Amino acid sequence: TRGRRGQNGRAKEISRLLGRTLRQAVDLERLRGFAITVDCDVLQADGGTRTAAITGGYVALAQAMLKLVAEGKVPREALREPVAAVSVGLVGGQALLDLPYVEDSRADVDLNVAMTASGHLVEIQGTAEGATFSRAQLDELLNLAEKGIGELVAKQREALDL
Repeated sequence: TRGRRGQNGRAKEISRLLGRTLRQAVDLERLRGFAITVDCDVLQADGGTRTAAITGGYVALAQAMLKLVAEGKVPREALREPVAAVSVGLVGGQALLDLPYVEDSRADVDLNVAMTASGHLVEIQGTAEGATFSRAQLDELLNLAEKGIGELVAKQREALDL
């Protein structure tokens, strides 16, 4: 079902997360004098609203930036590398990528990871929902997230014809 548009607490939190993450994809100094608004309506994400907004939001941002570049208004270097996000979690002791709601709702650990194309972490949001987790399990989840983000970045580049 479609929620009402507006800034409830969840929408504000997602909006701030989206802003923090997408700012990593642009050189703000080279973008002086311009403001870009990325408005994300996630129509269906099955539990991955934040990650879908970040991954799709980057494509929209890059399209806007590439238009400014084509018009000669900003240098190409103003657009940095892609950024994308995925959810990962531990369900029944198994590390899983891109958890749908049914898995997310029973995950012992739930992690959202945003990362640049070169593998630099932008943001990690994680919680031990049902049980604590070890550093080795965190590393396993981050490695799985990096693999998934690599696949998403390839799709972003394909969509942008880069």
